[in-house]
Amino acid sequence: MGNCLKKKKLEDPNRDDARPPTERRPRGKKHGPNTQRDRSLARAIKKEEVLHAYRPTQFSYNVLHAATNKFSNKNLIGRGGFGDVFKGWIHSCAKTPAKPNDGQAIAVKRLRNKQPQGHEAWQNELNFLTKISHQNLVKLIGYCCECEHKILVYEYMPKGSLDAHLSKERDTELTWGRRIKIAVGVARGLDHLHTVPRPIIHRDLKTSNVLLDADFNPKLSDFGLAKYGPHDHETHVSTRVLGTKGYVAPEYIGTGHLTLKSDVYSFGVVLLEILSGSSAVDRFSNGMLENLADHAKPYLSNKLRLPHVIDKRLGSNFSMEEAQELAEIILQCLNSDANSRPTMTEVLSSLEQLEQHRDSSKHNLRGLAAPQKVLPLNFHRDIKENPVS
Repeated sequence: MGNCLKKKKLEDPNRDDARPPTERRPRGKKHGPNTQRDRSLARAIKKEEVLHAYRPTQFSYNVLHAATNKFSNKNLIGRGGFGDVFKGWIHSCAKTPAKPNDGQAIAVKRLRNKQPQGHEAWQNELNFLTKISHQNLVKLIGYCCECEHKILVYEYMPKGSLDAHLSKERDTELTWGRRIKIAVGVARGLDHLHTVPRPIIHRDLKTSNVLLDADFNPKLSDFGLAKYGPHDHETHVSTRVLGTKGYVAPEYIGTGHLTLKSDVYSFGVVLLEILSGSSAVDRFSNGMLENLADHAKPYLSNKLRLPHVIDKRLGSNFSMEEAQELAEIILQCLNSDANSRPTMTEVLSSLEQLEQHRDSSKHNLRGLAAPQKVLPLNFHRDIKENPVS
């Protein structure tokens, strides 16, 4: 850090010793922003410095090529709809390639195909992530745009995606407390998007787009499909239906009308996955695809049948009362009537109350008395065979 500051100081063109002799300020006289013009100029310079501090770095392709070991398959950590993600290392100060585990770890997403949709998603994500910042949104470090090379560089999230943890049959890291913590963090990030001066609809919220840092703090990622929400007197945004099966709100599928409540529905599905440990969509032995939300709703509203939905990996290490509270929030988010769904601000408030309730009573947890009631991870296979009467 010290070297960076020294370098910045030497390259500052406003220093007197960097000016031509005829432009240097006379010594022995104070020069502060005493006039209105000087004060305005000082404010403008300060504002520009603040804005510049948040501008992403423009990397060269050669730097990112070297930082990821030539985009080696050994560095591949994820595949998205339009790009592959590689782990790399850079010197955080100089933004030059670093050896593995020697420098700042980064996640490098390289556009995989040259289809127009891929380029649009890349450009869209770059545009949004340079305008918004929040502790529960993934941070964009930089980008590369050289000829056919379209690359985005993010902070590296060591715990990977929420989806990866939920899909591991023997994963024990997602304790009940961490699941609630993740739910609250995702809600905060989404609420931030919905409450900025010009609201933003994520449009592709799902567990694979929720990334976790070393302390299981969640951050929303992948803004390739994000879109500005309705403004003024508009009730919705008309657009072609995009998203991931199992997460898309029914009214959006039926009409193409996109609203902030479309994200609320998707968040409800994410909450249901957090509670159940099951996938949003599952394939039956006959090849048919079924939505988790459609099968789980009757069980969420039935206290006696709720245990069938809860992830068996939790065992008895959670409060049944808290599970019922979470189930109620999920049902509100999954309401088939978009107008009846709560706002993300209301959802966040409910989840924060649940988290506070948990903190105050965590020493008096009440788990399931009969673990045998908890069905396997893909519980809706059994649900289909034993429908609710």
